Amino acid sequence: MTLEALLIWIIIGALAGFLADAVVGGIRMGLAGAIIVGIIGAFIGGWVFSLLGLSIAAGIVGDIIVAFVGAVILLLIIRGIRT
Repeated sequence: MTLEALLIWIIIGALAGFLADAVVGGIRMGLAGAIIVGIIGAFIGGWVFSLLGLSIAAGIVGDIIVAFVGAVILLLIIRGIRT
């Protein structure tokens, strides 16, 4: 993995994590948490989208959408476990 690819993963993870936290609310995880949630969310979102047979346009925007959906799912699970 190149440094450029790693930076893109971190940026996409941060954007998806922050957006998901804004939608789900109540978690407030900070920058590191947003990056982690966003990256894990990318894997979850990719898995869910493939299970449903859905395809998002390729590129950064599509990657952010998939990671965002997965991050929302992850944060809802975390919220459910916490309460």
